[in-house]
Amino acid sequence: MYAITGITGQVGGVVARQLLGQHKAVRAVVRDAAKGAQWVAQGCDLALADMNDADALERAFHGTQGVFILLPPTFDPGAGFPEARATIAAIRKALLAAQPRKVVCLSTVGAQASQSNLLNQLGLLEEALRDLPMPAAFLRAGWFMENALWDVAPARDGVMPSYLQPLDKPVPMVATADVGRVAAELLQEEWEGKRVVELEGPKRMTPNEVAACFGKLLGRDVAAQAVPRFTWADAFRAQGMRNPLPRMQMLDGFNEGWIEFEGGRAGSRKGVVELETVLRELIANRR
Repeated sequence: MYAITGITGQVGGVVARQLLGQHKAVRAVVRDAAKGAQWVAQGCDLALADMNDADALERAFHGTQGVFILLPPTFDPGAGFPEARATIAAIRKALLAAQPRKVVCLSTVGAQASQSNLLNQLGLLEEALRDLPMPAAFLRAGWFMENALWDVAPARDGVMPSYLQPLDKPVPMVATADVGRVAAELLQEEWEGKRVVELEGPKRMTPNEVAACFGKLLGRDVAAQAVPRFTWADAFRAQGMRNPLPRMQMLDGFNEGWIEFEGGRAGSRKGVVELETVLRELIANRR
């Protein structure tokens, strides 16, 4: 039995489908039974647990061969990341009590960075789980290609605003399909101690190349346009954010190059899903 958190999202859903496709037993860990119904219909066991409820998580993780951990994203955190810290404490307590055979944790490129930024939350998760008594793997994924969902509408009008800059700087990107597939593979592998797996797509893409790919699929010219940094804070607050600085610092990290894999491009594992495949699907679903 494999317990999957975040199963209603993109990555967790891929992990579960990969395992089910290989006739493995899967336990869907969800907060809402209604959202878990589709997984029960596919043959999953169901465990109801909020990610801040250590006791419920312990029950969900008990007796499993492996657990996939996905920290719920907090894009507008309080100072010092109190939301993430509370959830991480609950996850750690549950894993120590339940003692699954292994843990695979979704992390991120740049989790090891010491500079303050939004991705520090996943660095805190790695730190908290690093001394677990069972084998644990931290899957550090690149920038999700699916983040381009928000670029579909402006691309239709011929312009793709970009916070990733310079526009000719390659960015380590990866499709969620690759992330979920590799996570499912790791859950079925055997190892001792802790390991870090860094994952990106077949090739790094620049914002200019992303815009060109949109143009190819939309049948029109699409140009990437850098969003001036001095406008970021007001733009993010207009979107409802109270504390945009960590998000801005994360973008700075990508742009300045200090958010990078520890092993660099040469040391990362490469996925197989191309950007064009992901953009085609995003365009089809965003009519």
